Amino acid sequence: MSYFSAVDVITTKRDGGQLSSEAITWVLGAYARGEVAEEQMSSLLMAIFFNGLSTTELNTWTDQMIASGERLDLKGLSRPTVDKHSTGGVGDKISLILAPLVAACGAAVPQLSGRGLGHTGGTLDKLESIPGWRAFLSNDEIRSQLETVGVVICAAGQGLAPIDRKLYSLRDVTGTVESIPLISSSIMSKKIAEGTHALVLDVKVGRGAFIKRLDQARELATTMVGLGTDHGVSTVAQLTSMNAPLGRAVGNALEVTESVEVLQGHGPADVRELTLSLARIMVGLVGLNVEPAEKLDDGSAYVVFHQMIEAQGGDPDAKLPLAACRELVVAPRDGIVQTIDALRVGVAAWRLGAGRARKEDPVSAAAGVVCLVREGDAIVAGQPLFELHADDDAHLQQGKGAINDAVVLGEQLVNAEPLLLERITK
Repeated sequence: MSYFSAVDVITTKRDGGQLSSEAITWVLGAYARGEVAEEQMSSLLMAIFFNGLSTTELNTWTDQMIASGERLDLKGLSRPTVDKHSTGGVGDKISLILAPLVAACGAAVPQLSGRGLGHTGGTLDKLESIPGWRAFLSNDEIRSQLETVGVVICAAGQGLAPIDRKLYSLRDVTGTVESIPLISSSIMSKKIAEGTHALVLDVKVGRGAFIKRLDQARELATTMVGLGTDHGVSTVAQLTSMNAPLGRAVGNALEVTESVEVLQGHGPADVRELTLSLARIMVGLVGLNVEPAEKLDDGSAYVVFHQMIEAQGGDPDAKLPLAACRELVVAPRDGIVQTIDALRVGVAAWRLGAGRARKEDPVSAAAGVVCLVREGDAIVAGQPLFELHADDDAHLQQGKGAINDAVVLGEQLVNAEPLLLERITK
């Protein structure tokens, strides 16, 4: 390999130039080996933040992130594999319903998930509210469970794209998290290394998402779809609204309870709508001629959910943790609900104890918010808007302070905005 220096790589990208594949391979490898200093990689990330990466650069960058670790070998399974990734939102419990549902349709769903940070919840945090359930499985356990149950939701192993963890931590403290090439390579390197045949991306946009504008969400989705397709993974993205919370429940055990309600044929209409939309894309990508609504309504998906929880040591029939402190937030006057701010609700759930500021922070299984009204509802003064759940009064008071003005009341009739915005393919 030719000789490179970190300074030359940084200045090339700083000045708007294109990095050769050899330069990218060298700089990421040298960073992983500790030969490129943190401050030098910080400078390169900032240069990428401002000047981006071309398609060729991004493919090479992603290739090297994948190559930094192992790949999960899912060859030989009797079912086609398909996964889903969400960019995160408030009340987004879709994976808990969707993964067993698609497995009930005949696919294998290797859902390697993460934990929540800030106002967005994490799938692993939610499932860990179920007594006994474990998030960490070996690769052999993952393969075995995919063959026998058809679905696994677990933590990504330390061996998948390990350089991503170093880069993510650095992006987090250098103000470069929002770079679309860096977001795309971070997400897709792990999903490609996971070894799935097909992938659906649920890209959230709106007040409660980290991407607020539709054009930015479209760019991110298009970039990730391109990366997946170029790496041999059939990839489709669905842009979905995250202006209002998804469903009623926001918080770990609360969202598990709501997920079970949907699996039993009940639950909020928006949660069901998004679940079925994504499920239809997933089964279509792997050639299964099955209507997911039938598997949801006849109880098949609920049976698979039970099997998945039991296979990972959990008791699906156990009582979930309940909050010691609860309080209602009521409407100050009559009116029509104009908006429910997903970000404010998410922050309130975080302050109540359901979220974390740092990855190592603990979370409360029982804390969270139950939304008791929807946009467009006509309400009267004193009517409950939210029910707050916390483990102690100190957290309850923090949550109350955070949820102020989450509901905007007015006199105008409002039409609910669509949940499903656009679908993006290559």
